[in-house]
Amino acid sequence: MALKATIFKADLAISDMDRHYYDNHSLTIARHPSESDLRMMVRVLAFALNAHEQLSFTKGLSTQDEPDLWQKSLSGEIELWIDLGNPDEKRIRQACGKAKQVIIYNYGGNSSDVWWQQTQSKLSRFNNLSVVNLTSEDMDALSAMVNKTMTLNMTIQEGDIFVSDDANSVQVAAVRREG
Repeated sequence: MALKATIFKADLAISDMDRHYYDNHSLTIARHPSESDLRMMVRVLAFALNAHEQLSFTKGLSTQDEPDLWQKSLSGEIELWIDLGNPDEKRIRQACGKAKQVIIYNYGGNSSDVWWQQTQSKLSRFNNLSVVNLTSEDMDALSAMVNKTMTLNMTIQEGDIFVSDDANSVQVAAVRREG
């Protein structure tokens, strides 16, 4: 018998001073059985960094032909494709061909640095691709905030993300990788 996804609820209050975006979002997040707390929180963080009324979570780990998040136009075109982790070059090439803009949120410390060193030169040809590195120390503190029901305040200013709940707060550094 297949394991079912675990459902989490998150109320986000987003204050993005870099984009002048201020709104509240109530999210229902289905966490795949093989997905860690850390990866789920990176998805939530990626949502906050790109918040838009058309941005949504996809089936993610359950399917290979969809990103973790995407934003589609009203006519169904993919405006934004967001992947997490260390995707292979073939997946990135396909994403860049399908979407107007692609963002990869890279995390995992040394493994993400090795991935970047091995992949950087191959990615420089994609004009619609951005790679953002999230530091592992910050991500471990963020994953400690996971609860079945979360109320998170997220403030984004000059590329830094400040996340807080009733008991904790953490600052996450998002650094754009240049290639």
